[in-house]
Formats: sequence, structure tokens, C-alpha cells
Amino acid sequence: MTFFELSTWDGKLFSEGWRAATESAPVREPATGAEIGRYGVASAADVATAAASAAKAQREWERVPADEKSRILRLAGDLFTERASVMQDWLMREAGSGEGKAEYESGLVASEFYFAAATAQMPYGQILRSGKPRLSMARRTPVGTVGVISPFNFPGILTARSVAPALALGNAVLLKPDPRTSVSGGLVFAAILEEAGLPDGLFHVLPGGAEVGSALVEEPTVRVISFTGSTQAGRIVGERAGRLLKRAHLELGGNNAIVVLDDVEVEAAASAGAWGSFLHQGQICMTTGRHLVHERVYDEYVELLAAKAKGIPTGNPLDGAPLGPIIDGNQLSKIDGIVQDSISAGAVLAAGGTHRDLFYDATVLADVAPDHRAFAEEIFGPVAPVTKFSTIDELIDLATATEYGLSLGILSSNAYRALELSERIPSGIVHINDQTVDDEAVAPFGGVGASGTGARFGGHEANIEAFTETQWVTVQADIAKYPF
Repeated sequence: MTFFELSTWDGKLFSEGWRAATESAPVREPATGAEIGRYGVASAADVATAAASAAKAQREWERVPADEKSRILRLAGDLFTERASVMQDWLMREAGSGEGKAEYESGLVASEFYFAAATAQMPYGQILRSGKPRLSMARRTPVGTVGVISPFNFPGILTARSVAPALALGNAVLLKPDPRTSVSGGLVFAAILEEAGLPDGLFHVLPGGAEVGSALVEEPTVRVISFTGSTQAGRIVGERAGRLLKRAHLELGGNNAIVVLDDVEVEAAASAGAWGSFLHQGQICMTTGRHLVHERVYDEYVELLAAKAKGIPTGNPLDGAPLGPIIDGNQLSKIDGIVQDSISAGAVLAAGGTHRDLFYDATVLADVAPDHRAFAEEIFGPVAPVTKFSTIDELIDLATATEYGLSLGILSSNAYRALELSERIPSGIVHINDQTVDDEAVAPFGGVGASGTGARFGGHEANIEAFTETQWVTVQADIAKYPF
């Protein structure tokens, strides 16, 4: 029996195998509101039980040879590749992902497991120089158990990029997916890793709300917390982890700018801007949240961007609609509140601003000022606020008028001019002549300021730093002699 049979996981969580929870909750399809299954809701007691199991299993896993760890993770990557259509279907149904986004995400999940298989084989230490006649070295050791809290928007990749390298480096993992995407962000990973032969007790999926998240952070055996979510929630997680002397890797929000300089090909710039703002209904931490456009091309850019927005239909992704539903009513209300407040404050509605059910039309707001909510806040919806600038100094003021610093795009016919400009705008990620949304397993990912605690996802170095401890070891032939 496999995961793809509903009876495998319906009403269950994954902790030392599939087991019924004392409580279950519906898996909802936001496009229709239909219940498409039920997941088991974990409790704080489940977290404690899972942590004890994980700690025991981790001691065995740590001693498993690296090539065996790699084999299991490569097989998981193969299984994600083979089952890509099923993963994509769940992303479209449960997360409201468009078909293209779902295809991209499922492919990237597989890439994360392939890359983690290579991470398991990486050198794990250094030989150090010493002033004494001895061998001196620094080696990396697993932290033990890693707690992962992942969000709803890219539930597959934002789970995989912590789970896969943590396992590769010898750790056990307790995963709490967002309750709204407990399948595509959690239970599917349990099924794939179980089929790949991951030892029992090493990986646990514990869906639930704030109670489960708090228990995970507070659990003494969990030494590292990998959290992806809002800045508000991240501050709480970071504060609690710090009090307990735990490391917290926080990938938080963004209010990312795309800069359109005066020498661009405007049609291409508007296409990039539309993709950056409207992909997955704007529910991405890297979404293009502010379009800063030079006055020379401003009117044409707004006109073209608005035309593109008006041409993007909303609807059920399973019916081929490129713009799917907002994840839930609370998020839709927040989006619409920001849009309407900004219009009342003087922004001009160039496209959209309307919705039916959970489908919010692609929206363009022109003449957005720094004191408008659409400029100052992370919207997390399909909204493109456009602001005009005249000089480079004015642009720098606008681009840096935010507490966030995740992703930045600069569009110009002179790439080196854009690169020089990027040095004046703090950001964890910079894309020259591209929009703000991108990710690769090999690339360091993370933000500065209120966007998180710096790049620590992607690439061998970042992953090793995130999920291991450094241990200094010296070895000498004879016992050292001392004066007493």
C-alpha cells in the first residue's frame, strides 16, 4: 500500500509509521472549498513521543556510512521524479498552485534530494595548523534532532530544503507542516522517504497549529529549528529558541523591489514584472512587491503591466487557470484591505482590485507612494504596486525604505551599471535583468534585516553550517607532560 492510496494517510500522522491521531482535520481544496481528505492532528504529547523516538534513531543513523545515506536520498529523489504528476496534482489542489508553478516546485523538490545525496559525501572537517607536535582538526558532527516548521505557499520545496540536508548530515527530523498543506508539505515526504528505505523513527510528520509549533521549539532534544514563515511569527520562534540557547534558522518575509531603469526594453521589463508579482497569486516570500520605475518609461510600463494583468484569468488550476485561489479567506481579506486602503490614500487602480470567492484578480496599482500600505507592507497577493522615481538617489531612498532585504531585481540594458547599483541596496539575493523570484538547490538562499537570519539554505557550505556542530579534536602520540 502506498501513500497515493487515501487509506494510507487519511486521518493519520507519521511517527514510527502511519498511525491514527486522536483528532483529525479536513484537507481543503481552496479552489472549490471541498474536503479532499483528512490529516491527523498532532498534539504536544505527540511531539515529545516523536522526539524520544527520533533521538534513539539518530544515534544509529549517525553511524550509517555516507554512501548509504546518499543511496537513500538519491532514491527519494528518483521517487519524487517518478511521482511528479501526483505531487503536482496535490500542489494544485491543496496549495492552489498553477500548473507551471506545480511542475517547477515538484522538480525542485527532487533536486533538493539529489543535492543532499551529494552533501552527505562532502568533506566534513579541516586539518588545522598547531603550535604543538600533534594532529589538530575541526570536524562537523550532527546536531542531533532538527525541528522543521514549513509554510503553505511553496510547501514542497520549503520542506525539502531543510529535511533533505538535515538527514544527509546525520540528523533526525521532526517536521510540522502548515495545517493548510499538510499533505504536499508533509505527509507525501513521509511516504516517499519510507519507500526509499529511511530507517524507522528518524523522520516524523506532525501536522498541527501553534501548540505543536511551540512544543517543537521547546522540546529539549531539538537543537536546531528551521523555520520558514512570516516575520511576525519568526520573531517569536527566534526569541524562544534564543532563550533555550538553540539555533534558529529563520527565512521570513520580504517586500522585494524590481528596479526598472530608463534604458530598458519596456515590453520585456513589464513581462518580468508581471511574472514576479503574479506567479502563484503573489504568495511567495520573493514576490515582486514594489515596482520602482524611472519616470522616462513609467507610463508605458504601467500601461503594459496593466494589460498583462487584465489578460491573466483566475480559476481552478485543475482547469488550466494560471492564477489560482488565495489560500484562505483571512489572507484574501488582508490583500483586499491593503489594496482598498492604498486606493483611498491616492494610489490609482490600473487593473484588477476585484475578487470572487478566493480568486483575486491580478492587480496593478499606479502612483503608489511610500506612505501607502501597498508600498510599506508585504501583501502576499497578486498585486503590483508601481512607484515612479527620477534620480538614482531617489531610487536608493525608495528601494531601502523597508525593513526587509530578501530579493532584488534590477532591469537595465547595461548589466554592469545595474550590478554597481545593487551594491547600494542591501539584499540577500540580487538578480540583474530578471525578476525577484528564483531558487536553485545549489544557490545560497536567505535575506537580511527582517527577512531572516541570512543565507543558510542551498549549497553544501550553507547546509553543513546549518545542520552540524563544529568540534575541535587534537591527537598526539604520547600523553602531554605538565609541571604538576
